Amino acid sequence: MNSFDYKNHALYAEDVSVSAIVESFGTPAYIYSKQAITSAFNAYFNAARENDLICYAVKANANIAVLNLLAKLGAGFDIVSVGELERVIAAGGDPAKVVFSGVAKKSSEIARALEVGIHCFNVESEAELERIQHVAEKHDVKAPISLRVNPDVDAKTHPYISTGLKENKFGIHIDQVLDVYAKAQAMPNLVIKGIDCHIGSQIIDPTPFIDALKRLLPVIEQLKDMGIALSHIDLGGGIGVQYDDETPPDVGAYIQKVTSVIEPLGLGLILEPGRSIVANAGILVTEVEYLKDNGEKHFAIVDAAMNDLLRPALYQSWMRIEEVEKKAGSAKDYDIVGPVCETGDFLGKHRSLVIESGDLLSVFSAGAYGFGMASNYNSRPKACEILVDGDQMHEIRRRESFSDLIAHEILLTE
Repeated sequence: MNSFDYKNHALYAEDVSVSAIVESFGTPAYIYSKQAITSAFNAYFNAARENDLICYAVKANANIAVLNLLAKLGAGFDIVSVGELERVIAAGGDPAKVVFSGVAKKSSEIARALEVGIHCFNVESEAELERIQHVAEKHDVKAPISLRVNPDVDAKTHPYISTGLKENKFGIHIDQVLDVYAKAQAMPNLVIKGIDCHIGSQIIDPTPFIDALKRLLPVIEQLKDMGIALSHIDLGGGIGVQYDDETPPDVGAYIQKVTSVIEPLGLGLILEPGRSIVANAGILVTEVEYLKDNGEKHFAIVDAAMNDLLRPALYQSWMRIEEVEKKAGSAKDYDIVGPVCETGDFLGKHRSLVIESGDLLSVFSAGAYGFGMASNYNSRPKACEILVDGDQMHEIRRRESFSDLIAHEILLTE
């Protein structure tokens, strides 16, 4: 059974009706399924070998209840800021299973990561390498590092989430990486652990991953000749997910294909899935405030906006939107738009729906890069987050209040 499914024309999250959740917590509301998160993570974890590491990408959904669930399942974590590191620690995650990615690590962030003993830094530039050496020397410790290689592979994904082309800001170009490894080898406070490659997000075809992996193999052999023996290869993000009619590959088959390539090298594998763990484990529920007809278009004006869910406005992403309660009637073609004062404030366009004011709509596949990208634009409080476990619902983030919005602002007085 799907974690979000219809029973007698009513949408359920596991064994709890979505309408009942809204009655308790209101809208807009993010609702996550524990069952779906667990199943998606275990697809990676069970296919991996004993010494491989599945590092959940915290940026996809950083709620500490979600991180705690994943930590209990055995997850490592991929972070891109010290804030994400502190979230992992607060959620009970093991710092020794943390890889630290990102192009702009501050000295203070590096120092904190060294203090708690992370697994590895994924180094994005020669300048960053020098900074890590400086911080590690200052604290008289050894810093575990991996160099992120930019293989110049086109992942055929949205340009905003493509990360493996020469024109992208990420990583060290493959033609330069051997020189940077040589410099790392000469730095006394660095320990070279691996090689890293991340070519993008929402990749449905595994071919670009395998292509990138094969481009790394000659580099690994040349590193051996230089006396640099690696312990792992980090292939970056997981596979894409189904939002519409995409057909993602089987996770187990994908991992088996990767491990068959690296097995002869004796290297461990690190993967950093995020979207594929949580995207389809979450929905955003919103209420229809008004229906509007300008003579040519029908609008459903809802109480969720681009500040709650940015993906449609930012990436023009298509996300499935359906009625929470299905009912008979003549469907109309609606643009689903929010209250924010921007023409770009929409959740979906041209959706065939049978709705009226007061009805609830569900935006599916909203568990990744949903709440995590939310803002307070237009002074709108952020939505609540609810985790469903069987027939139980748990509030894992309360809805923000106006007091929360201004908590860090200071009114000047004469």
